[in-house]
Amino acid sequence: KHEVKKYLKRERNKTLPIDADYWAFDCKFGNTAEDAQVVHVAEISNSISEIEKQGLESFYVEIIARPAQRQVQDLDDEV
Repeated sequence: KHEVKKYLKRERNKTLPIDADYWAFDCKFGNTAEDAQVVHVAEISNSISEIEKQGLESFYVEIIARPAQRQVQDLDDEV
């Protein structure tokens, strides 16, 4: 878990391109690369905990950072 958190922090601290607001992460997690499923970055820690509970010694995690821009929400649509 520590290595994953360290990697995420390092990626978030990188300089963003001018047209981006934040770093988004595309993640996959599973017992093996073939079994890996798409997961949200916030679910990785819980997934690692589940692997530890099962007593498995290894797992597959893929985290790809990409620059992203927040979508502006139109307040007129909500009224």
